[in-house]
Amino acid sequence: MTPAQDALLERLRDRLAEEPVIREVSMFGGRSIMINEKMILSASKDGGLLVRVDADRHRELLERPGATQAEMGSGRDMGPGWIQVAAAAIDGDEALSGWIAVALEQNRAVTGGAP
Repeated sequence: MTPAQDALLERLRDRLAEEPVIREVSMFGGRSIMINEKMILSASKDGGLLVRVDADRHRELLERPGATQAEMGSGRDMGPGWIQVAAAAIDGDEALSGWIAVALEQNRAVTGGAP
């Protein structure tokens, strides 16, 4: 892991400490956080964030600062519901918390988890 990835993971762990059934796995070239056995976020080596979102909100969420369509390798679009967020766009706690909230909302919708 890189220092940027480690720092982001610590921030994510702090904000998700109260969530039930959480674990980390290596996935998508980063370190992913799973809640209720579904990936919600992945910390990239460059300190950026891969976020699993509601496909119906995909276009709207791409308008946020630093958000781009996630790719699985160069030119291989991951499709609606997968957004990459640049490290610089989640430097602030408010921005990171906003993306965590979006990811948790999606996770609860697909797993029936409590808000």
